[in-house]
Amino acid sequence: MILKNLITVSAFTALLFATSAFIHQNKEQKTSQSQASENNGFAVLELFTSEGCSSCPPADELMGKIEKEYKDEPVYLLSYHVDYWNRLGWKDRFSSSENSQRQQQYSRILNSQVYTPQLVVNGKTEFVGSDENNIKNAIQKALFASKKTNVELSATVSQNAVNVQYKASSTDPQNILLINFIEKHSSTQVGKGENEGRHLHHWQIVHKQNPITLTKQQEGSTTFKLPEGFSPENWEVIAFIQNRRTGEISGSAKTAFK
Repeated sequence: MILKNLITVSAFTALLFATSAFIHQNKEQKTSQSQASENNGFAVLELFTSEGCSSCPPADELMGKIEKEYKDEPVYLLSYHVDYWNRLGWKDRFSSSENSQRQQQYSRILNSQVYTPQLVVNGKTEFVGSDENNIKNAIQKALFASKKTNVELSATVSQNAVNVQYKASSTDPQNILLINFIEKHSSTQVGKGENEGRHLHHWQIVHKQNPITLTKQQEGSTTFKLPEGFSPENWEVIAFIQNRRTGEISGSAKTAFK
């Protein structure tokens, strides 16, 4: 009888401890989320990728995964398709020399090699684009940043163009506002090169990036030409403020279309 009572008490104590631990964990999670919200942190992830690179598909897939996991948080995703892989047999239809030049700029600022897939977080740290653990740790760290420069965006669609209205509260003469026209998802059947025969999926593809010099105008508008087959629900605009000298991104925002 005594043994039975001891077992009952032990089971109850274990259940009580487990319940208490669960409540404590939930409380910690809510506190963590609240602190992140109060700090107003954000994370801008810039992936440099190519359809001609056999190491890139896992990084592209990770972008899609992160988009789903962080859809309710201030995490902004941009994929730049570089053009230097095109000479190896497959021309990436999303690639551009401007994207390759942007990666070269990061190479100078961060003192890093130029490679794919490469991912840069908030213009300050770079990782192999498929390194999920380090990238997610960098996201969480960025979300707890306490300083954010305000950026306001809105976008409307006219007959031939997307019109973007912006307002940015930045006084640093080194800062520029980069406004990006982004396709949320697309795919390609690759016919040649390292990924020959593969059907590749891409997320958050940068089609065009318009730079705005904030020392001249902190409020205004810019336009993007409508692509063929444009569908508003599959496109968005992301803008962020970046220091031209250090590469650091100090604020970001995104908008759908009205």
